[in-house]
Amino acid sequence: MNTLTSKILDGVRSTLGQQKAALHEPTFEGNEWKYLKECLDSTYVSSVGKFVDQFETNLAEYTGAKYAISVVNGTAALHIALKLAGVSEGDEVLVPALTFVATANAVTYCNAVPHFVDSSEINLGMDAGKLRDYLKNSAQLINGKCVNSFTKRVISAMIPMHTFGHPADMENLLAISRDFNIALIEDAAESLGSYYFGKHTGTFGMFGIISFNGNKVITTGGGGAILTNDIVLAKRAKHITTTAKVPHRSEFIHDEVGYNYRMPNINAALGCAQLEDLQFKLRAKRRLFHLYKENLANISEIRIIEEPANCISNYWLQTIRINQENEFLREEVIETTNNEGYMTRPAWQLISSLKPYNNFPRMNLDTSESLVKGLINLPSGSGLISKIT
Repeated sequence: MNTLTSKILDGVRSTLGQQKAALHEPTFEGNEWKYLKECLDSTYVSSVGKFVDQFETNLAEYTGAKYAISVVNGTAALHIALKLAGVSEGDEVLVPALTFVATANAVTYCNAVPHFVDSSEINLGMDAGKLRDYLKNSAQLINGKCVNSFTKRVISAMIPMHTFGHPADMENLLAISRDFNIALIEDAAESLGSYYFGKHTGTFGMFGIISFNGNKVITTGGGGAILTNDIVLAKRAKHITTTAKVPHRSEFIHDEVGYNYRMPNINAALGCAQLEDLQFKLRAKRRLFHLYKENLANISEIRIIEEPANCISNYWLQTIRINQENEFLREEVIETTNNEGYMTRPAWQLISSLKPYNNFPRMNLDTSESLVKGLINLPSGSGLISKIT
């Protein structure tokens, strides 16, 4: 075993002890069983029921968004946000290469074209400075639309993603959105509980989306939400995610092609209970970050990814980056820690390298290509704290 691998393993062991640790297990320590039983007793387990409305109200209140529309997962939320933002067939949408594949998949659901963007060393999100320079040299405004000078396609939207819960550079990304007339949709799937200069992620753009998958900070099993401050867009989102059904006492009237995307009441019941415990979970994850930071501090060959200046990260996934000279050890570190019962994993492969997307437009991705070689996610569940303290 290499010395660096041994030092990282010792740091993880010092943080977590001898307990076996999954990457991000959900915890159910509040009213989950109570609300689920109430939902079952009511027989309203599908898309109608009090917990759906309550979850949306509570989520909007927590994030500061005026409206929250709950749906079946974060990918569905992003799909609808793109449609309502006006993304049309053949348009290009700026997407980070370093993100989960769903970000690009949702673009293709609109028959649009993902256009891959490089990431920042600091926050792992879209690099606003590089993107501005790139657009200056490769796009132009024609009749108020941003047009790719090479493909002649309209660049109609951009999707900054808050990687592992760390807020992206929203001030400068919003400036790009305004200057180039590109709709901004935030992929806040991983960043519930994260703030950029005091404002919750997912509330800056035309839309924000959140995921409540089983591995997120809170879970509804499967689920997601669309955030917006525009009442017209909120009503449209709720309508088309409910199969575009026109309210009627008995008739089934659908006034456009809609989507069966509404979150079931039983999932929302779980979400209501989880949201009640969100602050506890966030405190636990922050405590876990500081333990990792303390126990890995003397390893000069790595850095632990911290929240950007003037931001609060939810530390969804605790992450280290091995320096370039030692990137070749990443697989050894991952294999060794997993063999010892500590589930670690690499970051995603760059979407631009995947078979469905390797021929799509992109800017220079040098930083993303470097980052992905050295990033390792560590066990990050909030429940780990109660077991080690």
